[in-house]
Amino acid sequence: MWSNIYKKLVIDFSKFSILLVLGAVIFSLYQAKNFNLDASSDALLLEGDKDLKYLREINERYKTKDFLVLTYTPVASFVEKETILNLQLLKSKIEKLSWVENVITIIDVPLLKSTDESLMDRLKNYKTLSYPEIDRKRGFDEILNSPIYKDYVISADGKTSGIVVYLKKDERLNEFIKIKEKYFDQSNETGLSKEEKENYKIFLKEYENYKNLYNLRNHQNISEIRDVINKYGENAKIHLGGIPMIADDMMSFIKSDIIVFGLGVFVFIVLTLWFIFRNIKWVIIPLLGCATSVIIMIGLLGLIGWKVTVISSNFIALMLILNMAMNIHVTVRYLQSKKENSNLPKKDVIFKTCKQMMPPVLYTVLTTVCAFMSLIFSGIKPIIDFGWMMTLGLLVSFLVTFTILPCLLNIFSLENEINVKDTEKSFITKIFGSIAKGNKIILFSITLIVMILSIIGISKLEVENSFINYFSKETEIYKGMKKIDENLGGTTPLNIILNFPSNKKGKEDDDEFSEWEEDNSNSEDKAKYWFTRDKMDKILKVHDYLDNLPEIGKVLSFGSILRVAEDLNKKELQSLEIAVLYSKIPDEIKKEIISPYISVDQDEARISVRVKDSLENLRRNELIKKINTELNTKLGFDKSEYKLAGVLILFNNLLQSLFKSQILTIGIVMLGILIMFFILFRNTTLSVIGVVPNFIAAFFILGIIGLMNIPLDMMTITIAAITIGIAVDNSIHYIYRFKEEFAKIKNYKRTLDKCHSSVGVAILNTSITIVFGFSILILSNFIPTIYFGIFTGIAMLLAMISVLTLLPKLLLIYKPFGEETQKA
Repeated sequence: MWSNIYKKLVIDFSKFSILLVLGAVIFSLYQAKNFNLDASSDALLLEGDKDLKYLREINERYKTKDFLVLTYTPVASFVEKETILNLQLLKSKIEKLSWVENVITIIDVPLLKSTDESLMDRLKNYKTLSYPEIDRKRGFDEILNSPIYKDYVISADGKTSGIVVYLKKDERLNEFIKIKEKYFDQSNETGLSKEEKENYKIFLKEYENYKNLYNLRNHQNISEIRDVINKYGENAKIHLGGIPMIADDMMSFIKSDIIVFGLGVFVFIVLTLWFIFRNIKWVIIPLLGCATSVIIMIGLLGLIGWKVTVISSNFIALMLILNMAMNIHVTVRYLQSKKENSNLPKKDVIFKTCKQMMPPVLYTVLTTVCAFMSLIFSGIKPIIDFGWMMTLGLLVSFLVTFTILPCLLNIFSLENEINVKDTEKSFITKIFGSIAKGNKIILFSITLIVMILSIIGISKLEVENSFINYFSKETEIYKGMKKIDENLGGTTPLNIILNFPSNKKGKEDDDEFSEWEEDNSNSEDKAKYWFTRDKMDKILKVHDYLDNLPEIGKVLSFGSILRVAEDLNKKELQSLEIAVLYSKIPDEIKKEIISPYISVDQDEARISVRVKDSLENLRRNELIKKINTELNTKLGFDKSEYKLAGVLILFNNLLQSLFKSQILTIGIVMLGILIMFFILFRNTTLSVIGVVPNFIAAFFILGIIGLMNIPLDMMTITIAAITIGIAVDNSIHYIYRFKEEFAKIKNYKRTLDKCHSSVGVAILNTSITIVFGFSILILSNFIPTIYFGIFTGIAMLLAMISVLTLLPKLLLIYKPFGEETQKA
């Protein structure tokens, strides 16, 4: 019944069906106005990550603000008056930008050694390099050797300075984030009522709209500061860095990638179709199908509100590649059927082709969907969205392929047209067929070597999150981060929060403030008695430990300030002296160099660390584990007395979670595909034969990545599951055709020859299309996308070779379709 309805709608009333599809295309083009991009940092974080919640608490407590960093390398020395004037001019222009709160440069650093006044007088009447009467040489040497400012606002060689541009806080965005967290926590803990769910949906829409506005403003802000840099960068080499700038540039990368990938794959597909068919008609017909699928998908994304991130920026290219594979299989089968059934009317040949091709294509879609669905276990929203995006895209492609393609074939192909390029001749598939029929010992020996290499390579796999290496060396992101990393104390922030528990009964403490501190713990004077020597020694102990780690760049804590004070005072300060010093420090200095590192109310101290992200042998997960362990075993802190927080932790959590979820779900993908094969072929042996070659190819590509010592990242870690899902398409087409042909020929080797000259050619063509289609991704500015394209392409090539050699060899050996009745 369904086949009759399908024949009536799609083939008998082709023009009506085309009008319906055209209506869907027009609607999709209208909805495309809501198609949005997202490059915000929270798009690459684990949803509900406890470390993210804790970091936001720490940032709130220590008044951490968003900022941009400029690296400033002048032509003249920093002691030259001209350099000081240029810096002052640049600073004043940046400060005039409406979105800038304040700017910190080397000329704002308080100089405490540049006069011979008493310590308290120096603190009250401090001067900076910008003062006309200051000894600039002496002042510059002080900054260059300062425990606080060296490798922070000035490089060790004194040639590069950092300019920190603090941004005005967006209170509304901050409030949106808090409300979102509240909804998320309630959803996990007690659940949301029906009314709350509706309110949450409305809120999310408002939040996304505001984020779009925020991203637009951020783009304008980055453009403004770049204009300033261009105007005032004549006497210095300036690089821009910071998360707001990275987010904006990544947005540009996403836009560029979508356009470049789409056009690149489009051009390649045109060339491929021309190479296969050598007829403009058979180029245009499949292209129309692909274009229709992509337009409808973009419209659906706009309608649903899914945003494209740097992770999913290649979805158009992937849709075109996978859709083209479907179209090539259906078109080649139609031309072969037309040639074999030249006496049948065109409509009957089209219907027969669709009826024959729909089951295998449906199963290829389902197996690929199974692979992309594995991404939903990652816990990372953009990766989850990418999985759902490709799932929806594949279903759209399937529906469009079996709607518009037969309609176009019916309207534009001629009744007796068979004068296209012969699609049944391929020297390459003939060679693969000979290998499959050849000596099984050689083929299985090669397979065994591949499996051994895969195991060795997989054992070497590791997950890394070197953010700087995600970008091309030609990008401003890389240049800025590299300069900051090498000259200004590292890029990736990490916080160590030290908690100071109340004195336990019976614990001896000879600190002169111990009793006072306890008596005044709830009074407004607590700060006066908080700065005990015991606490200071603990801070210094951790500070020095971190400072000696080779992976760590700049370390800042209250210990840095204490060291400066002790150097000026020429002796170690005791509790009373520290308390007096704290009370005498001017509020503007206190706000900049003390409040970010001490929380008296919370009885804790913050040690700020920056990790050198560009170190070649840096292993971030191991570094985090080492610090967590050695603070306990080496420094003697109880595990309740410290906690790590920061961007380093968040991105490490992201990749570790993704690694665990993807490695575990590969097994689920394999099992799911195996079950699908069993449902399709109703034969356990055949199901195993169908999946084994593809599993070997997928694991071998992971092995190659491991052997090449390339760390897995957010993109490459998904290669194995996605490769399995896409590669098994070839197995399904081959086995399905082998089953059909064997039923007629009843001889395995002759059936193999027939399949290699028919479906084998389609597999070869689609695989080459996919391989070279993925190679278009090398044009990205995002290195993980480049790796994803290269290694997925190689994996598909390996899978194609395996399907045309190992798969038929297994069919010849195990004879899953029964015994032969005809001789070769």
